[in-house]
Amino acid sequence: MPESYILEMNHITKTFPGVKALDDITLKVVPGTVHSLMGENGAGKSTLMNCLLGIYALDQGEIIFDGQKVNFKGPADALRSHISMVHQELNQVLDRSVMENIWLGRFPMKGILVDEQQMYQDTKKIFDELDIHVDPKVKSGALQVADRQMVEIAKAISYDAKVIAMDEPTSSLTENEVAHLFRIINMLKKRGVSIIYISHKMEEIMKISDYVTVMRDGQLVATRKKNEITTDEIIRLMVGRELKERYPKREITPGDIVLEVKNLTAQGAEFRDVSIDLHKGEILGIAGLVGAGRTEFLETLFGIREKKSGTVLLNGSEIDNSTPQKARKNGFAMLTEERRYNGIFADLSVSFNSIIASLDQYKKNVILLSDRKIKKTVDRTVSDLNIKTPNNQSPIGNLSGGNQQKVILGRWLLTEPNILLLDEPTRGIDVGAKYEIYQIMNRLAAEGKSIIMVSSEMPELLGVCDRIMVMSNGRQAGILNAKEANQVMLMEASAKYVSEGGAAS
Repeated sequence: MPESYILEMNHITKTFPGVKALDDITLKVVPGTVHSLMGENGAGKSTLMNCLLGIYALDQGEIIFDGQKVNFKGPADALRSHISMVHQELNQVLDRSVMENIWLGRFPMKGILVDEQQMYQDTKKIFDELDIHVDPKVKSGALQVADRQMVEIAKAISYDAKVIAMDEPTSSLTENEVAHLFRIINMLKKRGVSIIYISHKMEEIMKISDYVTVMRDGQLVATRKKNEITTDEIIRLMVGRELKERYPKREITPGDIVLEVKNLTAQGAEFRDVSIDLHKGEILGIAGLVGAGRTEFLETLFGIREKKSGTVLLNGSEIDNSTPQKARKNGFAMLTEERRYNGIFADLSVSFNSIIASLDQYKKNVILLSDRKIKKTVDRTVSDLNIKTPNNQSPIGNLSGGNQQKVILGRWLLTEPNILLLDEPTRGIDVGAKYEIYQIMNRLAAEGKSIIMVSSEMPELLGVCDRIMVMSNGRQAGILNAKEANQVMLMEASAKYVSEGGAAS
């Protein structure tokens, strides 16, 4: 590697109670390049970035930025020095406008008042430059996850950063939006900005990177130029073993129809007239572009959203899933897309997060819960799902994203559902942990449970599912046999109704 670096993190060590998160890590970033950081969940990638931003104090090591030794006291200190980060978990004030979220803590002022017009113009200028089509005045909570992700990227750029760390920036983006992000990254590179890019998506890494660093269990495994390493080698370095198959074999023949959805239409018109049948032991995928109505369809099935019309039949009988409580009683469970926003209680323990959906099972009497029964159940869940945690009382927020996802999946399995609704279940999860999730899904299907899975990764849908229902602009565009379909067929179906106005038009 060259001798000129914009950032050097030398011999970084960080220890938490019960675990050495970083063990003598050295990362050196060249100006105007994309340096990808890879590793399984828990490898220490996000921890290393948190050390860079001053969120965690270093136990050992030094950071040299732009030729000067630095020791940031927190993210605000790093931002003032022109280092910013796009976090995997979006931390936005949802009831405030997009432009307020971007300029939070540094509002343009006119005397003692916030200059709303200047803030709007500054935001619009950045959005126009980045070709982002979002109204700066709309509330952040009204946006799709993908649009919120692009707003976070714009915010990071607004600090005139010399180094931008991006942690799983495409986890909620479609292929078209990923291409848009890559155009932004290439524009930044031409300006001399360096990108530290954390992703588990091999195709992206091979397309966008200049350098690749692989970490495993808190240690540096290798740093290579992108053109000197292959996808298979990256996977081997990440997991410490050969992983020849990305998807486990499906050896299950789905049984009789257990769920029938007929002409389901959402009250808010996010989708209309969607009809599916789901077989016992089947994994049914849902594909489509962001805004197609995929998440809204799952949320309506689970009673989070109100339906306008349509019927849902379970084992031939019509059911009322108008609330999540009723859906749960009917044997449904739902894993949501944004685990940090509406999936976990970050400051509470792994144990609490595991049992919160099934508390009635652990009652000792009217007011007390059985600690012994809880411990036995959580121990079994942690073992069965291979959850990596120092202990069951550790805050779930301290776990890697993949292990958080396993805890939430374990939580819903404890409710003993028959139908699992999974919204982007492998979002932000490394290739090894993804394989484990797929194996769990196969095992559940073999036990007779049925799964509906939304995913933005077409290879995943083709590799994991039996059939794939494609949605386009709130309408059903077709149902394909996964063994006979390909990515081109999925994309063509996803674009089928895109030129039309809206789901209710």
